[in-house]
Amino acid sequence: MNLYIGNLSYNVKESDLRHVMEEYGTVASVKVITDRETRRSKGFAFIEMPDDAEANNAIKQLNGAEYVGRSMVVKEALPKNLY
Repeated sequence: MNLYIGNLSYNVKESDLRHVMEEYGTVASVKVITDRETRRSKGFAFIEMPDDAEANNAIKQLNGAEYVGRSMVVKEALPKNLY
């Protein structure tokens, strides 16, 4: 399952986010979205977790949880053509 993680601090690195998410299961990939020109984080990321049950548990436990001073938004990522 692909997860959207929003409202992240601009200082969060992919390795930091992977460490947090691995507490809830196997993480296949982590991608913090950055601005092409400045290379600064845009404050959101996508994470792929192969096990849907683990991904749903991560959503349930982390949506609204505080991380690096901000309340994270964690939900299933929608395919690009749906928005």
